[in-house]
Amino acid sequence: MNPALDITTSVGVVRPTDKLRCSATRYDPGGGGINVARIAKVLGSSVLAVFPAGGSHGGLVMSLLSEADVRFRHVPVAAQTRESFTVNETSTGQQYRFVLPGPELTALEQEQCLDQLRVAAQSAEVVVASGSLPPGVPADYYQRVADLCRQLGVKLILDTSGGGLQHISSGVFLLKASVRELRECVGRRLATESEQLEAAHQLIDSGRAQVVVVSLGSYGALLATRHASQRFPAVPMPGGSGVGAGDAMVAAITVGLTHGWPLAKSVRYGIAAGAAMLMTPGTAVFERADIERLFELVAEPAEVGTNDFAAEA
Repeated sequence: MNPALDITTSVGVVRPTDKLRCSATRYDPGGGGINVARIAKVLGSSVLAVFPAGGSHGGLVMSLLSEADVRFRHVPVAAQTRESFTVNETSTGQQYRFVLPGPELTALEQEQCLDQLRVAAQSAEVVVASGSLPPGVPADYYQRVADLCRQLGVKLILDTSGGGLQHISSGVFLLKASVRELRECVGRRLATESEQLEAAHQLIDSGRAQVVVVSLGSYGALLATRHASQRFPAVPMPGGSGVGAGDAMVAAITVGLTHGWPLAKSVRYGIAAGAAMLMTPGTAVFERADIERLFELVAEPAEVGTNDFAAEA
């Protein structure tokens, strides 16, 4: 619902006030759902991105998707599609990410997005809703997406944050969340693995999702289902841009599930995809050979246990 024109550049040192002479600029079509579609396409899946787009930025996003041979349906909107700006500081290896709020969508534009999704989802095996909600879109919008998917009998995979996550009450097959997003959702600190798994099982027991994957960055991931929990190690990687790593994880998990793989194997594939994104500039997509090589390095998960975390609490 909130695509972006991703702009990436580099500079020696980031300083206030000074004019900073940057290197060549890279442009990529971005936003959670679009990133997922681009990566799933590289992994060999048939994809269709559905999103609102407006102004010259929206036009460039669509042009870049066409160049990447990613099919899409767009809803024309009056306001300008947002930009996201990433600056890599070459002297320190640090990264600065500036994420703008996005355009305010009218009620009619929001309904048109759901209409386009309904048409596209009728022939889909899985719908992925990913990214933030732009200004003016009610916090329960993704719940409406979940209701639509349930009506059509399509699995929904959700990756969002803030109000969009907090207002989900039912209908999600798999929810991917970072620890920060999970913390915002349940309103607790979640300092330990046990607390994180307890929160994940709380979402499952309340009927909001059937499966929860908690991404831990360089520490791997956790997988919670109704009766089990697993811990997945990360792939050791040198430092790199983390932009789009979570989207890559969601894309690869989705692709694995559409192949008929078990959840654990699909999550391992997702971890490999997230690691592969560290090797690319900005939100550029990795080569398929990169993820296949890294996939072989992702160890099998460890069973954490089958405790009833909600009962323990």
